[in-house]
Amino acid sequence: MDQAAGGTPQDAGTPPTCYRHPDRATGVRCTRCERPVCPECMIDASVGFQCPECVRGGSGTGHTPAASRPRTLAGGTVVTDPRLLTKILVGLNVACYLVQLAVGDRFTARFELIGQAYVPLLGSVEGVADGQWYRLLTAMFLHGSPIHIIFNMLSLWWIGGPLEQALGRARYLALYVLSGLAGSALTYLIAAPNQPSLGASGAVFGLFGATAVLMRRLRYDMRPVVALLAINLIFTFSPGFNIAWQAHVGGLVAGVVIGYGMVHAPRERRALVQYGTCALVFVITLALALVRTGQLT
Repeated sequence: MDQAAGGTPQDAGTPPTCYRHPDRATGVRCTRCERPVCPECMIDASVGFQCPECVRGGSGTGHTPAASRPRTLAGGTVVTDPRLLTKILVGLNVACYLVQLAVGDRFTARFELIGQAYVPLLGSVEGVADGQWYRLLTAMFLHGSPIHIIFNMLSLWWIGGPLEQALGRARYLALYVLSGLAGSALTYLIAAPNQPSLGASGAVFGLFGATAVLMRRLRYDMRPVVALLAINLIFTFSPGFNIAWQAHVGGLVAGVVIGYGMVHAPRERRALVQYGTCALVFVITLALALVRTGQLT
């Protein structure tokens, strides 16, 4: 939270499961052998996806070796450690929190999100409206208490790992950063200018939104992620929790938009649509921040 050949036979009527991972339901099949494959096993082909066996068996896609390299669902490169960025992001958040504990409130006051206010610890008027735009980003890596960072990092680990694996590192990082920035921008726009805010929740809610889009794209059971998201939104708007709901809503909306662009982009224009969607979200985020800055200066 932000503070202020070979598949298992299927029974009729049951969703198919990946032939390599029988515990994973999937709506995607190899375009050559028609075996069901999950996001971890699907490899991008000229039309649809292929399973690892068909690719290794020299079935070919008509592309050069470089072009037929294994790809994630969203077109990213398949890597040996699909959770590397998630581990790095968790590490950065924990490292920043340790610095907060070591240095004290003066460090937090310098990098938390605040629109414009006199900060006694710094002895001056500080905030995004005074040109400290870095606060929109740095606030994403700060936390206000042990339970705050534990909750956010557990959510990041559970949701972020599978999403990084499905999108690829570059797309996953763009989703995380832009969702966090969108949450910061909406908080800056709506919250009182002297109300500080910090936390990774905007980015985490962006991952929630993108995960929902991905699960719908793969025809997975949506009930678990919808239930989890509903519980988080109930906490978000419950009185007494001191939560910056603007960061949650901004991150969620950005995550849904970016996630849709990532997983539904047509293959022939995939990069253009995906990064065009990211650029659009960034421009809207920047516009919100500029509007608020104009109101405060």
